[in-house]
Amino acid sequence: MVREIRIYPDEVLKKKAETVTDFNEEIRQIVNDMFETMYKRGGVGLAANQVGILKRIVIIDLHSGKENQGKEQIVLINPEIVTLEGEEIKEEGCLSLPGLYKKVKRAAYAKVKAQNLDGEEFTIEGEGLLARAFQHEIDHLNGIVFIDRLSPLQKRLALEKYKKLKRNYERKMAVKK
Repeated sequence: MVREIRIYPDEVLKKKAETVTDFNEEIRQIVNDMFETMYKRGGVGLAANQVGILKRIVIIDLHSGKENQGKEQIVLINPEIVTLEGEEIKEEGCLSLPGLYKKVKRAAYAKVKAQNLDGEEFTIEGEGLLARAFQHEIDHLNGIVFIDRLSPLQKRLALEKYKKLKRNYERKMAVKK
């Protein structure tokens, strides 16, 4: 089921998500719905609070919208960043801030500890876009959106631009309904 993406400044995007303790069919359904939603919207990552669910669940598929879509799905439940190394500044966007793209400084490498759908712990490492996706989505679980990583001036300018983009997005979505 495709779920509604919560659009900034929706309050749920500012809240910290809760730890998942029951690894059950409900969690599996949420994950399936999140992948379906992400693929429909063309994202490469999604945090549960972006679909209004305050649970520490992240999904990533760097091949979203491409030939290999679905072949390298990553599910992170209760993820925690273990190690960050290096630095790079690259452009980021977000399904919860449609149309807005800004350069954000992130670590170039990230190691994350998480649990899978059965509750088993594992670690995963990534560089470049995957490291960026880990950091971006885990930020969501902590109530942080990517524009919160900008300087105060950059954030103010981004929000001014976003207000215009949001009006256009809302008009577009109203036409689709």
